[in-house]
Amino acid sequence: MKEKIYTIPVTDAFNTDCECPMCVLEKKLEDENVEYVLGPFLMEPEGRMETNENGFCKRHFEFLYNTQANRLGLGLIVDTHMVEQNAKLKKNYEDKKNQLKKDADVSFIKNLSGKLSSKQTETRKFVDELIANLNKLENSCTICTRINKTMDRYIDVILYLYFKENDFKELFHSRKGFCLKHLKALLEGTGKYLGPKETAIFVDNLLSMQVENMERIQQEVNWFTKKFDYRNNDAPWGNSKDALPRSIQKLVGFCNLK
Repeated sequence: MKEKIYTIPVTDAFNTDCECPMCVLEKKLEDENVEYVLGPFLMEPEGRMETNENGFCKRHFEFLYNTQANRLGLGLIVDTHMVEQNAKLKKNYEDKKNQLKKDADVSFIKNLSGKLSSKQTETRKFVDELIANLNKLENSCTICTRINKTMDRYIDVILYLYFKENDFKELFHSRKGFCLKHLKALLEGTGKYLGPKETAIFVDNLLSMQVENMERIQQEVNWFTKKFDYRNNDAPWGNSKDALPRSIQKLVGFCNLK
């Protein structure tokens, strides 16, 4: 049996009536990690090294700030993160500053073969490397990394329980499918944790329930739109009153909709 520390959150999430149990898992992890980063993690040397290097994505910077739980702690994290990023940017610039000034004074022309001069190629290479570094920073996030690591462990547990515990398999198939983000994650997980035969069985069953539930929610949101027609004023809403936010979640995963 997989460790209880992982099975309990999984079974709890799958016992929740929702459009995607894995969104429940991910949201709980997100809340826990936001709280942790502003608490104990703040004082751990390894934690500060991680936040200095990776920072946070836009979403999680917003979460950390909007909690208003520890503005001083967040300020310390941002301060040292900026010190490290500023130092890297300054070093990159100073290493190439003289070359850039020289190249700025040169009129670049193509030679007969149509190739750019070597100096221009060097400048372009530097700019491309700088862009790559900025892209890496933009796509890095301490909280996302922690969430993704644990979510991958949860996928391992889900696939294990699916084939080892009949009660969980029945629970799995009693749910309403998954958002497309986590459908993809489950499909990716089959390549890591299942053999060919198990993969075929699981994917067949997964897609069958997913198609059924995608069609269900599309019909619900379709009825939601038709309820705005005056001719349907007296018709019952059915399950469609909250179909719009649920359908958005089905497409992109959990998001804060007001």
